[in-house]
Amino acid sequence: MCIMAMAWAAHPRWKLILIGNRDELHARPTAPLARWQDEPSLLAGRDLQSGGTWIGVSDAVKSAGGRAAIVTNLRGYGAPSPDRASRGTLVTDLLTGKGAYSDPQTARLEDFNPFNLIWIDGLHAHFLTNRPAPVRTHLTPGLYGLSNGALDAPWPKTLALKTALLDWLVAGAKDPLDLFDALRAESMPDGGIVPDAPSDAPDEAAISPIFIRNPVYGTRCSTIIAMDAQGHGTITERRFDPHGERTGEDSIGFHWPA
Repeated sequence: MCIMAMAWAAHPRWKLILIGNRDELHARPTAPLARWQDEPSLLAGRDLQSGGTWIGVSDAVKSAGGRAAIVTNLRGYGAPSPDRASRGTLVTDLLTGKGAYSDPQTARLEDFNPFNLIWIDGLHAHFLTNRPAPVRTHLTPGLYGLSNGALDAPWPKTLALKTALLDWLVAGAKDPLDLFDALRAESMPDGGIVPDAPSDAPDEAAISPIFIRNPVYGTRCSTIIAMDAQGHGTITERRFDPHGERTGEDSIGFHWPA
């Protein structure tokens, strides 16, 4: 997942709006959004190469509240090392509450290639990163943007997606699926600061739009997570082929205790 914007506890109707694009090699095998058979509380797409996910939600299970998480790679540290744990495993463990990395306070963040991660545990939102040193911090209610740099780094496409989300909130915040239009933007934004480090993906341009249309490495899917103040939510995934054409869409409802 290479770009996201989030409104956390920033609107009277919506407790959480989380939108993002996953940019990846089109050849990497992936399963679409579904309720996982081996983890029935987990709603997410699945990376069939490493077994984890890049974004997802989990239902409330017994005494545990619902959870959501999204991860992005962090550029500027060179090509990823293949002997490190998959960053998708960290997302999956946090969502299910199982595995070696299920506790964000004790998880060995240094086991992974560079990443940024936002994790919501029902009542609170958190930000985790492991470069240049491990950081674990709470996020206050507000609007956030994240790509492959620091949290809220003013990259052109990050500013553009945050602005689109803010405009949607101010305009009435009616149908979250309208935000797919913002995730499909292919024009280059005017404002912002250009990233000072090259992408670790050799097929990605130094400055890219929100939606990347590229036959080798591009936007594989767009995801919208929307949950209202009563805890009723939906996760929707829209998928694209190497030509940037839409190939499918799935949507699954969930509920967290209010």
